[in-house]
Amino acid sequence: MTPDRFFSLMLLLESRDAVTTQELASALGVSLRTITRDLNWLRDAGLPVTAHRGRLGGVTMLPGSGLDLTRLTPGERDHLSLTGLDDKQRAELDASVESRRALSKIAAAQPRRVRALLPLTDVVHVDSRPWRQTPASGTTPASLVGAVRRGRRLRIEYDSARESRLRDLVVDPYGLFAKAGIWYLVADCARVPRMYRLERITTWKEVDQPRRIRKSQTLATVAAALIDQWEHDHAIEVSATIDQTQIERAQRIFGQRLVRDDHEQSATGHKVTIRFLHLEDVRALLPFGSTITVHGPTEARAHLRDLATDLAHHYAPSPTS
Repeated sequence: MTPDRFFSLMLLLESRDAVTTQELASALGVSLRTITRDLNWLRDAGLPVTAHRGRLGGVTMLPGSGLDLTRLTPGERDHLSLTGLDDKQRAELDASVESRRALSKIAAAQPRRVRALLPLTDVVHVDSRPWRQTPASGTTPASLVGAVRRGRRLRIEYDSARESRLRDLVVDPYGLFAKAGIWYLVADCARVPRMYRLERITTWKEVDQPRRIRKSQTLATVAAALIDQWEHDHAIEVSATIDQTQIERAQRIFGQRLVRDDHEQSATGHKVTIRFLHLEDVRALLPFGSTITVHGPTEARAHLRDLATDLAHHYAPSPTS
């Protein structure tokens, strides 16, 4: 359990008479299995957490047995309640100083056990950035978070990877979202939800109008819907066989877009289906070379053949005079 999720979980338990595990999981953005593991961790640490079944039941904590929240300033509570961020991401939001100060107050207030374990912060370090990440350019989270918190519309210039010129957009922001080490602005554009990579926002300014977001929608719900759409929407399904030595690499790259057929596999290869948003996206298979064999559809095989031919011509030896 990360220190910030520990704080958020304790805050939820202390602020309500009883709360279900489903409510805790939804509030913290984790699975029921993770919440159950966190609650067991609290019990093992000696905190009097109890669970009662029935319509009026739920998870509770004995009064006066948890955190002394009066020691924290409102700003410290606000920063510490951001769950799931690592040290680098907190620094990118200019939130690291108050977060460290709040955590030190909490640690100082906890009673020492006779055979105390080493603090989790001493033995667990989280870095959610992808490997070999290039230095970020464009807009930084810290520069944009103030404008987002003021609840104003934004005019942004966006360098889309699919268009040859900058796009001038007016958006209604829900907030900032960090996914796999990359920061996004989640916003409605003409009432349609979108995610904009901060590194592609070249310039921005506040519009003298309040944001106009859709009712009953929050940053968490919109981001979850966009991720689900990205993972499941597709225009083409590619059937292929991937060598045994490359299946884990393919799963890391394609994530949930790759589905293994566990009924059709051999000692040398795995039968898979990979979903792509566009036919052009099948070029992502080229780095696998001959370790992946595409069976269909026909247009995917033809496009890969054309791409490979162009690549071979590009690197063909120059004719000698």
